Amino acid sequence: MGIPEKSLIGERAQRVYERLNQGTDGEWGMDRNAWDWVPGVGVISQLAYYERNGSPEIIADLRRWVAANRHRAGAVNVINSMAPYAIFPALYRLTGESGLLEEAKRIGDWMRFEAPRTRGGAWEHTVTEDASFPEQVWADTVFMAALFMSRLARVTGQEEYAEEAVRQLTLHLRQLQDEATGVLFHGWDCRAGNPLSGARWTRANAWIALATPMMLEELKPFGTIPDEVPERYRTLMTALGRYQLEGGLWPTVLDRPDFYTETSGSAGIACGILYGIRQGLLEPKLQAVADRALPAVLERIGSDGTVTGVSGGTPVLQTVEHYNEVPCYPTLYGQGLALMLLAEYNGAKGVSGDGE
Repeated sequence: MGIPEKSLIGERAQRVYERLNQGTDGEWGMDRNAWDWVPGVGVISQLAYYERNGSPEIIADLRRWVAANRHRAGAVNVINSMAPYAIFPALYRLTGESGLLEEAKRIGDWMRFEAPRTRGGAWEHTVTEDASFPEQVWADTVFMAALFMSRLARVTGQEEYAEEAVRQLTLHLRQLQDEATGVLFHGWDCRAGNPLSGARWTRANAWIALATPMMLEELKPFGTIPDEVPERYRTLMTALGRYQLEGGLWPTVLDRPDFYTETSGSAGIACGILYGIRQGLLEPKLQAVADRALPAVLERIGSDGTVTGVSGGTPVLQTVEHYNEVPCYPTLYGQGLALMLLAEYNGAKGVSGDGE
């Protein structure tokens, strides 16, 4: 199966964007009017769409969203709700609105000095829900918080933010990567010294597969990336290709091909491959993996732009089998990860779109 025409990819991307931007108040997975990781991934993806699309209306949409929702942020200073701040540095560069930068620096300092950490120095995964995960490191945190820190470093030029971003990325890769397979566990318990349920959850891998090249791009001016990071990243991405199913997607747990296939994690992994190749981190031959995923993701986009086959919010579950029981429904992060993948194909130079 070849790569679909760019015109088709672009049309589907716009539908996905419009559905994401519409949202649905009161519906957990699609509620844009909140300040948490779910709408955070949504607005991060909208910014990525703008970077590959260039439409000023996208920035106008993001500015309206910030104006309508930033007042909700004050009461939710937890790591998992940092995701929306990742668009602040770019909006500051584009608009010159100093309040965006000041707020981003305030949050960056909270993350540096006050955010709970594990005994090894990684940010403890904290959430807005009434739950706590003491001494736990989750893969989600890299996309939800460390990405913001790398962008704050870039816009301010401050080494302290860059050092923290690199520290968190390195610690998460080091603690979560399964040396036997090369892929990532969903979480790690620093007290018990084990990977909790031991689930090699696909979307956990997608968060870091995509966030790593995004972060390294922001951190280039600082030259502080240890060799361990790109080495571990290449190991991860090569290993992920081995778990891709024949139809182009990945099962919701990587090493359980009998589990259902999941769209958001698949889109995130494929997009991470494209980002990594574009930045020279990965060998171009890995694009074949992403090319197999693209048509399968497109098949899961409804006529109204809704991305289907997206698993719901998933903490580190008690057993691997429980991951196959997570229901699927539309979510802003499902819309967002699919949008980023489509935008990368539609806007990427040198990506074939001739349908052959």
